[in-house]
Amino acid sequence: MKQAGRGPRERMVFSAAQLIRRNGVTATGMREVAAHADAPRGSLQHYFPGGKEQLVNEAVEWAGRYAGKRVARFLAELEHPTPGGLFAAMAAQWTDEYAADGFTAGCPVAAATVDCATGDSTRQAAAAAFAAWRAPVAGALTDMGVPADRADSLATLMISTLEGAILMARAERDERSLTTAVRELGPLLDAAVRP
Repeated sequence: MKQAGRGPRERMVFSAAQLIRRNGVTATGMREVAAHADAPRGSLQHYFPGGKEQLVNEAVEWAGRYAGKRVARFLAELEHPTPGGLFAAMAAQWTDEYAADGFTAGCPVAAATVDCATGDSTRQAAAAAFAAWRAPVAGALTDMGVPADRADSLATLMISTLEGAILMARAERDERSLTTAVRELGPLLDAAVRP
């Protein structure tokens, strides 16, 4: 997730997502985003005439697309992809991050949802972000033999379980919730594969 090769607009969206996942929406200021992105402050109004709300919404949407693209990468790294293996890879992204950097960051989509639950445009951006993540998970499950009529609901279960485990891990400063989710949910997911 490096910034090299990105223009100022893309850097600001990326930076907003990174700051939101650490500090939440309320504590993430426009000036802070510009500084993090190494972009001129005047460019904020140029690129985001809708102000902070527009920037937050675009950062949330970016995060959903990023999470969706990660699904293919996780699958490519699995020698024998299974639904439980995919979920374990999704959780490992977080356990690895927490082991390396501590429990300083969470999901920017979840953070924006919590901070802006009453703001309709941000709520819609978060819903779209979750849908952009859920669709590739459901597609991967179907490809692994999960019946199509169950794939979307299991993808929802995987993402909601992961998000809850991330919140608990940050609150407890312990990876236990993530490893427990993998251990308990993996067999249920694998049992959904039609022989």
